[in-house]
Amino acid sequence: MAETDWSEIDLVHAELGGGRLAEFQALRALRRRFPKLPLTATVHDPERLVWRREKLPWPLSIASGMRSPLPEMATVLADPLCLREERQLAQHMTRLVTLTQAGSQSLRQRMGLKTAQMAVISHGNVAIAPAPLPPLKPLRLLYFGFIYRGKGIEDLLDALASVFTAQPALRSTVRLTLAGGSEPEMAFGPSGSYLEQLRLRIRQLGLVDLIDWQLDLPAEQIPQVIQAHHVMVLPYCESSKLKLLGKLRGTSGALSWAVACGRGVITSDARSFAEEVSHGNGMIYPQGDVDGLAKALTQACADPELVKKWAENASHMGKARVWSHTAEHFRDVFRQACEEK
Repeated sequence: MAETDWSEIDLVHAELGGGRLAEFQALRALRRRFPKLPLTATVHDPERLVWRREKLPWPLSIASGMRSPLPEMATVLADPLCLREERQLAQHMTRLVTLTQAGSQSLRQRMGLKTAQMAVISHGNVAIAPAPLPPLKPLRLLYFGFIYRGKGIEDLLDALASVFTAQPALRSTVRLTLAGGSEPEMAFGPSGSYLEQLRLRIRQLGLVDLIDWQLDLPAEQIPQVIQAHHVMVLPYCESSKLKLLGKLRGTSGALSWAVACGRGVITSDARSFAEEVSHGNGMIYPQGDVDGLAKALTQACADPELVKKWAENASHMGKARVWSHTAEHFRDVFRQACEEK
């Protein structure tokens, strides 16, 4: 940054989220050096900017190399310092963009910001040619995203088994695909391979013949796979550890893909998902509530017209959120920020 000629720069924009510390530190340095330079950022994980410090202060730093839960405890103890640094930067930013109104409200309250500093621009998506729903029998459900612990996939499997226990006749009318990436560092933990644990659970629940796998899906195949299904299911559960630091009110790239591809979503009420499916494009249930998820799945099975309506509304959303429109919204935010110099 010291080698860059900033004299011709009108505005600097950054992408902030959990752990994006390089961008965070760059913005802090720019604000110190150029008090009047318009600075904007998209905050992907409100109600915080980055959620943690790059380095813990001494003596808490001693815990960094120790066994869990000592590093986590040290992070919580150091959080007031992290929060103070986040607030100092946030309050001197020209604009902070969030992807939902819920995220904007939570960020503004936690960081102590002015309403004029806030902007909301929905998650953009690529323009994808619409595709009709596949035949409604069987109903094809899709979990799409990274496959690792904490995503609530076990809840989805348990809910599906519960549906078949209550209504055995539905067993021949539903299929579930588990699709997405399986990062090795996330999929292999202290308790062994998470994928193998999922496969064991599927066998124990008697679902082997109803589950399809699409692991490590190439990007170019994502639209085709999503549009080969009727409904995406996102059973996310918020991290209990993260709750010690704040409320996560971001959204989901997977949910954005569902919108882009014109498919409805059944999702938990984690993050800002309730707002994202408030457009007639899906249904929410309380996170961690397996019975609630089972009821939502049963309703989708019983009401094909509802599934069609979700897809139709999602398609309208996808057209409104294409990247070209998103770029126009950001252009307006940048223009307003520059006018306030």
